[in-house]
Amino acid sequence: MLKIPLPLRLQLSLVIVVGAALLKHHAWSCLAVYGAIALIWVWLLRVPIPHLGGLLGTELIFLSLLALPLGWERASFLLVRSLVCLIVMNSFLLTLTPHSFGIALKSLPVPAAFKENLLLAGQYLEILLTEVTRMQRSAQLRGLNGAAGWLRYASAAMIGTLYLRSLDRAERVYAAMITRGYNGHLPIDPPLRPKQRFAVLAACAIAAGLTLTSYRI
Repeated sequence: MLKIPLPLRLQLSLVIVVGAALLKHHAWSCLAVYGAIALIWVWLLRVPIPHLGGLLGTELIFLSLLALPLGWERASFLLVRSLVCLIVMNSFLLTLTPHSFGIALKSLPVPAAFKENLLLAGQYLEILLTEVTRMQRSAQLRGLNGAAGWLRYASAAMIGTLYLRSLDRAERVYAAMITRGYNGHLPIDPPLRPKQRFAVLAACAIAAGLTLTSYRI
């Protein structure tokens, strides 16, 4: 993976996504340029293709249910544009190290409370996934596998237990953070260097040019 600092990766990803999202409808040539940029972004970050493909497939199924009622011509452009945006943001998220998203957020001009909520939500999701993995392993060791009706009922009944276990662990993690001096502010605040600021400005200029061109075509 190319050594791109987290704040720079996040800002470049947002520039590409916002530029693609603001494209005029049916500006296929400009969208093709954004698609090429998204593929280059995947290559630069060395994204694991199987994970990216599985994530995109799930997301596109949901998006297709929302877009297809708008008509095939309009839905096709919306789906392709959404695909470009998802490729960029999923590439960024899949190459994050644990607990690093909050550090990247420090470079954005958003309220501190919003950053704190995102940081805690990310940690809660990580705890939730860990509990799901543990419960699945425990069920497999006890021979609970298959697709029987009673097993589906038992799996649904375990959702409440999963919620309680993950919530209890999240409270313990937060209490440990408070004990170690956490006050809602991340200890790392990496500013962008002049070259990195120039890269962001150049990306903004390219994205603005492509987006404005789409309205002139």
